[in-house]
Amino acid sequence: MIYLGKQGSDMLKKNICIMLLIGFLFCGCGKKEAVNDDLFAINKRDKIIVGVREDTKPFGYRDKEGNLKGYDIDLAKSIAKYILGKDDKVEFVPVTASNRIMKLGSKEVDMLIATMSITNQRQQILDFSIPYYIAGQAIMVNSNSDASSLKDFSGKKMIIVFGSTSERNLRRNVPEVNVLGYKTYTEAYKALKEGKADGMIADDTILLGFALDDPSVKILPKRYSKEPYAIAFRKGEESKRLQTKVNLVIENLQQTGQLNRMQEKWKIKD
Repeated sequence: MIYLGKQGSDMLKKNICIMLLIGFLFCGCGKKEAVNDDLFAINKRDKIIVGVREDTKPFGYRDKEGNLKGYDIDLAKSIAKYILGKDDKVEFVPVTASNRIMKLGSKEVDMLIATMSITNQRQQILDFSIPYYIAGQAIMVNSNSDASSLKDFSGKKMIIVFGSTSERNLRRNVPEVNVLGYKTYTEAYKALKEGKADGMIADDTILLGFALDDPSVKILPKRYSKEPYAIAFRKGEESKRLQTKVNLVIENLQQTGQLNRMQEKWKIKD
């Protein structure tokens, strides 16, 4: 036995108290941080809530039975399996191009997997994952149209979907075009079919979903942009761990070839 004496004993007690206080402070700070963290909330809930499209076949759409299907849906399930252990631990909330950012900001959803391109403007208010697909904007017209490029639509009517990047690209390339906007791609496609405009501009993969099932329309060959699709998160520290986790999932899907197989499944692989 080592005898420390009264002074040594007091010093030992003081050091132990300091160590306990430091440990308590660090534990307290860690716990407080986790409570305000999106990943912590998801694990506690044991479910991920994802905003997805239901009008963008083959990325997100409803089949004949009303079930959500598509590439974005499969990606959401893969993320749920990686984070929570099962691919059915995900709840889907339908969103549109015009309301998806609002639903994310109001915390109605944890993330958006909704054919959303990374843009400088969006990066001011949102955080994004690494891209999981690269699309390009194209033009769809009725099959009897003589148009071959954007320049042919000067002074004519072109359809866009509100909240997409199409309008900015359209006005930059064809200042004299008359723009008609709709809330959903289904409404926009219907308007084109009804002859309300001369063409419709959107991401090629979305237009392909309509053209595959309808020989009365065609997609012009030229692409007018590169649209890197990524998963959107609320901007700030609360989403950082979730963003990092999702990036790891996407990287793993890329490295193992699963992402390629998913793209082949939905016929969107280049």
